[in-house]
Amino acid sequence: MMKRQLHRMRQLAHTGSLGRTPETAEFLGEDLQQVEQRLEPAKRAAHNVHKRLQACLQGQSGADMDKRVKKLPLMALSTTMAESFKELDPDSSMGKALEMSCAIQNQLARILAEFEMTLERDVLQPLNRLSEEELPAILKHKKSLQKLVSDWNTLKSRLSQAAKNSGSGQGLGGGPGSYTTTANKAEMLKEEEEELKRKVEQCKDEYLADLYHFATKEDTYANYFIHLMEIQADYHRKSLSSLDTALAELRENHSQTDPSPSMMAAPFSRVYGMPLGTHLRELGRDIALPIEACVMMLLSESMKEEGLFRLAAGASVLKRLKQTMASDPCSLQEFCSDPHAVAGALKSYLRELPEPLMTFDLYDDWMRAASLKEPGARLEALQEVCSRLPRENLSNLRYLMKFLALLAEAQEVNKMTPSNIAIVLGPNLLWPPEKEGDLAQLDAASVSSIQVVGMVEALIQNADTLFPGDINFNVSGLFSAPAPQDKVSDRPASEELPSIATPTPAPVPALAPAPAPASVALKERAESEAPRRPASPKVSRSSLEAATPTEDMARRRSQGSRRKEGEASLLLQDFYFSLANIFFCKAGK
Repeated sequence: MMKRQLHRMRQLAHTGSLGRTPETAEFLGEDLQQVEQRLEPAKRAAHNVHKRLQACLQGQSGADMDKRVKKLPLMALSTTMAESFKELDPDSSMGKALEMSCAIQNQLARILAEFEMTLERDVLQPLNRLSEEELPAILKHKKSLQKLVSDWNTLKSRLSQAAKNSGSGQGLGGGPGSYTTTANKAEMLKEEEEELKRKVEQCKDEYLADLYHFATKEDTYANYFIHLMEIQADYHRKSLSSLDTALAELRENHSQTDPSPSMMAAPFSRVYGMPLGTHLRELGRDIALPIEACVMMLLSESMKEEGLFRLAAGASVLKRLKQTMASDPCSLQEFCSDPHAVAGALKSYLRELPEPLMTFDLYDDWMRAASLKEPGARLEALQEVCSRLPRENLSNLRYLMKFLALLAEAQEVNKMTPSNIAIVLGPNLLWPPEKEGDLAQLDAASVSSIQVVGMVEALIQNADTLFPGDINFNVSGLFSAPAPQDKVSDRPASEELPSIATPTPAPVPALAPAPAPASVALKERAESEAPRRPASPKVSRSSLEAATPTEDMARRRSQGSRRKEGEASLLLQDFYFSLANIFFCKAGK
């Protein structure tokens, strides 16, 4: 009898040791372990988002539509507008605008209240349930399972120890009474262990079911955040639709003769200071609006204007012209009488481009082409660089160079030779990328701009070679066709080059034509712009008549040389002023 009881106790202890339950994680497979690791972060995320989203609500949480609308700031704004327009003349522009604004603010408030109620129902409440009920219940089951497993392991240790004590008591020759007591205790511990094991299995099954449920609903939980953005998008669409409808009605009933600066800002920003490609795409153009508009206005009646692009226009006129070009380019006729403002608007557009028309990417290639001394090699290099320009840049550069070449054909009248045009426009067509150090950048710009001037001069002189084919300057058809230009040789007598007055009609021998370099072109312009000077009272008629043609030629050259130096100095001052203006304008950006 005693042997059977001892064998039973050892068998129970052995069975307990074989059936020992591992820690909680060992109940789970690898997939469920990963799911278990996402429980706490998911609970924190749901809690934190719910808290912040709740703080974004402007209305009273949980209130119905009417109560919520009354608490919204937009409704307070609508009420203030309603009180204000009652004090105004109902037929006045301000009164009508305030009345319409009051109605739209009221409508926007109701759209906002509807948005917040939908947000509470479809996002906030589910997130709150997830963070405060569903996930905490799963985590509670996890803690319960951990406690049961811990208790089970403790009880199994006690059962094993009882079996050992019973064996050692029998070996020491203890009495039958003590042995029976030990065996009964082991039996009780075994019954407790089996009951606890049953509870562990039950809790484990519940916990595993919770994990599977969470894993299958993770996509649903993710949809809470997607639905949040869908609700926001719908809210903004409804608000925008209401605003567009109200604005259309307001503008229809309230004609404005002078657009406000805020209405001018948007189109103005799409013209000046915008990248060339963006401007062309937004307006659906091939040639930039300021370039075509200014060229068409200058072609109409200003090609013989002296000092075009060199003389500055009034700042107020220039600003108004730029605004009109951006808002209503078909109303530019009033500026045709101020060619210097038109030329200034074109220069300003080129100067305010974020990237020069001839591009930063090809800057080094342009400089290499400009440094070539042999004319044929330089022309070939320029042609190669032109071919690598982006399509929109090439089209606009070709358009501009064709116009400047046409302008230079009237150089005897307008005094703008290719060299003079290049001096005032070259720094606006190409400048170096920004570098470290203002002084270093200014020095580099000074050296490179001299090369740019020579290069632009070559582009103008060889426009037909580099940009072959005829061109229609009125490419968009928005502007009236320019009036036919008189030939340069058919200019009025008053525009002929001035000459020194002599009392006799004897002809003065003409000078041979000068070559085309920039330095000579400057001298030609200086000589042609020299004012008439009255004959010196100290020179008698007889001495003038007696003067030989050679002496008369020497005297004229001596008088003109001083004027040439002064005019060349003025042109150089213009060039360096334009260069500094380009530098500081880009530095300001």
